[in-house]
Amino acid sequence: MAAMKIALLAVAAMAVLLGTASAVTYNVGDQGGWTLSTDYSSWVSGKKFNVGDEIVFKYSTPTHDVVEVSKAGYDSCSIDGAINTLASGNDVITLNATGTRYFICGVPNHCSPTAAASMKVVINVASGSSSPSSPMPAAGPGASNSPPAPPSNAATSVGATAGFGLVALLAAGLMA
Repeated sequence: MAAMKIALLAVAAMAVLLGTASAVTYNVGDQGGWTLSTDYSSWVSGKKFNVGDEIVFKYSTPTHDVVEVSKAGYDSCSIDGAINTLASGNDVITLNATGTRYFICGVPNHCSPTAAASMKVVINVASGSSSPSSPMPAAGPGASNSPPAPPSNAATSVGATAGFGLVALLAAGLMA
């Protein structure tokens, strides 16, 4: 009986450790979503995307869509040879491998190869553990040296609560 309790405790400890390396869900464009008015180069700066993270494109249909393309397709805003086309208005993409992924809006004139404000985003996926971050503000008159608070729905950790739930369940079993 004691050996079983120790084994359950070891499993609970592993669940807690795995929960700390949980994936992060990013809402592309934060509260604004996938729209013409968002600067996606600014949105992506300071974020670290890792294998297992998710990106969510929220937008109005049929006004917009999400097309995953090659680098050439991204640079030219072309959907020819698209890797994937999504059009649900709430598209969740799991980043399941390291590398660079390119997304554009396939609606004519929504992606522009030269315009600064264009519906296109590059996601660089690393293999490390998730750690959403915001860039530090520039120091200057009236500037704060503390990092800005992340937007309320910019990134959401998932998995840690599941690990806590498993630990609570196992602890209750040990007490029985």
